[in-house]
Amino acid sequence: MNLRQIFPFFTSSVTHWSTEARWLHWITFLWLFVGLIIMFSASYPIAYAEQGDGLYYFKRQLIWTVVGLLGFSFIVQSSLKFWLKIAQWGVLIVLGLLFLTLVPGLGTTINGATRWISIGPIPIQPSELMKPFLVLQSARFFGNWFRLSWKSRLIWLGIFGTVLLSILLQPNLSTTALCGMTLWLVALAAGLPFYYLGSTALGGILLATLSISIKEYQRRRVLSFLNPWADPMGDGYQLVQSLLAVGSGGFWGTGLGLSHQKIYYLPIQYSDFIFSVYAEEFGFMGGILLLLLLTIYGTLALRVALKARQIEHQLVAIGVMVVMVGQSLLNIGVATGVLPTTGLPLPLFSYGGSSMIASLALAAFLIRVAREENEASVISLAEHRSTQDQRGRKERSRRR
Repeated sequence: MNLRQIFPFFTSSVTHWSTEARWLHWITFLWLFVGLIIMFSASYPIAYAEQGDGLYYFKRQLIWTVVGLLGFSFIVQSSLKFWLKIAQWGVLIVLGLLFLTLVPGLGTTINGATRWISIGPIPIQPSELMKPFLVLQSARFFGNWFRLSWKSRLIWLGIFGTVLLSILLQPNLSTTALCGMTLWLVALAAGLPFYYLGSTALGGILLATLSISIKEYQRRRVLSFLNPWADPMGDGYQLVQSLLAVGSGGFWGTGLGLSHQKIYYLPIQYSDFIFSVYAEEFGFMGGILLLLLLTIYGTLALRVALKARQIEHQLVAIGVMVVMVGQSLLNIGVATGVLPTTGLPLPLFSYGGSSMIASLALAAFLIRVAREENEASVISLAEHRSTQDQRGRKERSRRR
């Protein structure tokens, strides 16, 4: 595989893709490029202070980005049918990794949550890697819902429930909620009966309420979100510092690299609160431009879903849109105080190898759907004439 295949923006084949595929391709790389710049800016001070190397986190993010681009290129060039076929095995394998995080001594605990396992020096977050496979398998499962037996339905509903429960036990309520909403919205798009969807939604709300009631830190996060200024140096510290960063940006921002809050004040500034750094450095206008990018991306995803002829392809496009755009809006909502503080990364912005790989894979699946629908509908004039000539020769030979 040469560089033109690894980095598809160098290849001339992009010009032959459908309009939606080309737009999604360039928006994905614009999103990635801006994300890397912000990650560099947000991580440099803390990396220099903690590691003695301001590029410590950025260099590692670049490595994961290259790995993600390799996967991106492979997915864009391969058949979606292949990925839908192996999606069930991907779900089961990553589910096994999720179980390993719960085994004492195997899971790696950071900030009170055991969400990682280490393969040598490499940390892996299975809940992030689950997202692409969950989108694919939910599209395949709910797309064929009315043709499946109740035994098959119950088996996969049980597996999906086990996935959500294993993520919740890490504990990771935010990712559990995102995965649950993705499954629910894909099922809604597939046309499942509303009484199934309503009862599932009610069960999800009750489970989230129970988790918040049992987990003290989750309950404190919700309460601090309602009034962070009541305890600005305690439970409300993260949100207060985030709001100060967003507010300090003003209309045009302080400028790239000139955020003050990222220097020892704003916690987890290169991951969970990276939007706060972005908003401080690029201001209100930068935030509007990012929201505009997400709006265009979501609109293109819907166009791809509407144009797709196969129900599975439609649901893949819907699932990707929910995860990429929905997760971005949730992260921005947390940073601006609209939602309780969670640990969801901002796709293609936040530091993290698993998140980068999962986000690029999801973006590639959406582009692949757009490409396949275009290829299925376009027949060149020469091919059409050749087909007609062959049919004519066959008809004449029959008459003889």
